[in-house]
Amino acid sequence: MRHSGIVRAAMVAAMLGWAGQASAQAQVSQPRAGAAGSWRVIGQTHADHGADHDAIVVKGPYDSFRKLKFKVTGAPLNMQRMVVTYENGQPDKIDVRQNIPEGGESRVIDLKGAGSRHIRRIEFWYDTKGILKGKADVTVFGMK
Repeated sequence: MRHSGIVRAAMVAAMLGWAGQASAQAQVSQPRAGAAGSWRVIGQTHADHGADHDAIVVKGPYDSFRKLKFKVTGAPLNMQRMVVTYENGQPDKIDVRQNIPEGGESRVIDLKGAGSRHIRRIEFWYDTKGILKGKADVTVFGMK
């Protein structure tokens, strides 16, 4: 009897060790939310038919990003340009000039500079002429 109790304890210990190892591997393989190299939602706005300019004010904490992209849902959008304003007040004017279909994404936009790029505000100008479907939802993503 005593021998089967030891065997049972060894089996339980082995199973717990295996489960802990599998859990640790799962944590390593999945990037943390907001980790370097992962996309994080910065903000969202609605581009109404007939309007041509919108802005997203980024709420703190102001993370440093090196790349941006945006996804358009609800209707297609012709994005003309963006102005990214950093925490220090410096604007970064970016010509986008891209037609984005409904459900599509922009190209990845590299932000200038190698230092701290903490974003406070993103303004963008777009064209909705000829779009009869209504308003488009624009979601902006940033990568650290």
